[in-house]
Amino acid sequence: MTTPLYDRDGWLWLDGDWLPWREAQTHLLTHSLHYGMGCFEGVRAYAGPGGTHLFRVAEHTRRLLDSAHALDIPLSCSADELIQAQRQCLTKNGLSNAYLKPTVFLGAEGLGLRAKGLTSHVMIAAWDLGDYISPQAARLGLRALTSSWARHHVNISLCRAKTNGHYVNAMLALNTAVKAGFDEAIMLDPEGYVAEASAANVFLLRDGVLHTPEVTSCLQGITRDSVIRLAREVLGMEVRERRITRDELYLADEAFLTGTAAELLPLRELDGRHIGARAGAPAVGEPIADDSLTARLQALYRRVTRGELAPELAAFRDWLTAV
Repeated sequence: MTTPLYDRDGWLWLDGDWLPWREAQTHLLTHSLHYGMGCFEGVRAYAGPGGTHLFRVAEHTRRLLDSAHALDIPLSCSADELIQAQRQCLTKNGLSNAYLKPTVFLGAEGLGLRAKGLTSHVMIAAWDLGDYISPQAARLGLRALTSSWARHHVNISLCRAKTNGHYVNAMLALNTAVKAGFDEAIMLDPEGYVAEASAANVFLLRDGVLHTPEVTSCLQGITRDSVIRLAREVLGMEVRERRITRDELYLADEAFLTGTAAELLPLRELDGRHIGARAGAPAVGEPIADDSLTARLQALYRRVTRGELAPELAAFRDWLTAV
């Protein structure tokens, strides 16, 4: 049985101070608990040949500050301070391979949509994530269901911000898919085009070209950007960011999902259609082929995130921040 997150020893960072893990408390009337007004990031740390490092922490931290600004939540801490706190969070907790969750939230000075005088807080926690999904599923691919829950319209919410409240939408879609026996949900935008999975971006390969939805109602994922750059700069591939229809995923040669926690996961089936059947993909229940684009990008991403930078990957050294 997995140990509950609250039942462990360690340290959390809150507004510049370190709190013992078991003593961290937030008031029941904390504004963000009631209204979802806040933002967060998910950051990964990896152990590699050169030691422990954070992956693209500068980009994650910039997005956190951008999200807070878009939400009109004032913060007094700088990007450098937040990056240093994330580095220290790993060393104080004795972690090498870890998941970090910097989070911005509002205090308990008042409730209601017009609440004034709310304090802004930033906390950082880190823990060993373990396998996001079973290694077998990562090799066999995910079974997904197109969700009846639409992703946000660009004028309904902040699509560039990684806000707490957005994830109610994602959880509704994912829970519906899981209860129906699937692994994941694919969400469409209000116009019916593919947006993203519940918490991951979507890619498809067709006739040697890699496609991904344009950034409108989906989050501008940092893993998404990493994969685009690896495909273009290392594999020399053409990558198109555009509107994609659901049936294009049915007819893709390959498809996969990307995210900080998920990394890169094959999408094997959507709505009962076996993706890649036209292109001779392995049968359902068989691992993806080692020479597939999905497997090649999985391997490249793994090498870069773990700091295994062969000469062809040296250009990505600035993605790693030593701890």
